[in-house]
Amino acid sequence: MPDKLSATPPDSAPKKGLSRSAIIIGLVSLLSDASSEMIYPVLPIFLTQVLHAPATVIGLIEGVTNGTANLVPVISGWLSDRIGRRKPIAFVGFLLSALSRPVIGLASVWGVAFAARAADRIGKGIRSAPKQALLAEAAADAERGRVFGFDRAMDYLGAVIGPLICLALVGGLGVGVRSIFFIASVPAFCAALMILAVREPRDAVKAKVKGSSFKGLTREFKLFLIVAGVFGLANSANSFLILRAQELGLATSWTILAYALFNAVSSLFSMPAGNASDKFGRRNVLLIGYGIYVLVYIGFGAATEVWMMWPLFALYGLFPALADGTAKALAVDTAGKAGRATAIGVFSAVNGITQIAASYIGGMLWDKINSQATFYFGAALSAIAVVLLFLLLPARLELKEIREQA
Repeated sequence: MPDKLSATPPDSAPKKGLSRSAIIIGLVSLLSDASSEMIYPVLPIFLTQVLHAPATVIGLIEGVTNGTANLVPVISGWLSDRIGRRKPIAFVGFLLSALSRPVIGLASVWGVAFAARAADRIGKGIRSAPKQALLAEAAADAERGRVFGFDRAMDYLGAVIGPLICLALVGGLGVGVRSIFFIASVPAFCAALMILAVREPRDAVKAKVKGSSFKGLTREFKLFLIVAGVFGLANSANSFLILRAQELGLATSWTILAYALFNAVSSLFSMPAGNASDKFGRRNVLLIGYGIYVLVYIGFGAATEVWMMWPLFALYGLFPALADGTAKALAVDTAGKAGRATAIGVFSAVNGITQIAASYIGGMLWDKINSQATFYFGAALSAIAVVLLFLLLPARLELKEIREQA
């Protein structure tokens, strides 16, 4: 498909700096993710050693809750577009996640912790699409990639801060595991309150989507979903990278730091990548991100020495920096007459469901063949996604034409 270059419409002229709402949403993402990542390292320990849950329950909890969280954005996004409001729905999602933290800390049986963890992930699903729609409406078309990049940068910064705070509290100060859940609720509640400070644009509030908003999804969006679905089947859980590092002999503490390095690189490069997608086109930046994923997975499969894990984790950090915010901005760009929140919700659902399938396939290949098979399979399938992305979508989109699609 030939490239389409479009002039920036007058109402989408780039502005200097980030808007107030974009900055607030970025801080909300930082606090929310720091809270989530603070409890992530201790949750399996708490479930198995304190609540005596079997190992299979941990897999069940994460599989069911993450699957639910990936389906909920379709509903919350559709509802947000139908009523023409973002903030109230996003607030409910953030509040539900915040309330789940102390409930887990108070749990005496793993069933209660299971229910609270499910509420946490449902809360994430509820807030996801409306929050991303708020972010899209906090910037002009010409700088949408920039604000999504900023949000991703703050999110990954939280992913670095959270585990480090947890390690300092548990390892350095001897804080009990139960106490971590109560401490983690503080930034979560702050995030819920901060989202209320975001200004909802008047035109966005009035622009309710009539009828079925799914009918307004454009051809470009559907083609992008095909690409995202193929890539999602290659994008298995990051747990496999950690297991591979330990298989090669990297100690647990160093593995945690290597994972923190991955998040730090993602945080550092997310905003520049968003700027690049505004300037050079979403597809082109996404192609580079997918291409890096191919190279990293080949590297993890072929690695024979433990020192190789460090450059591979660092290089892997560029993948979400280039792909996460850019993909969401592209979903908004191609929403057409469907609501922005609806488009993000559908994209999140496809992305999440295929990633669950990818993790299952990756685990089977690991058990039935070997660890290298998991990574080579992911590399091959993601390479197919790269080709599809290049063939099916133009380098730059004619946004005016897309908006006029029925």
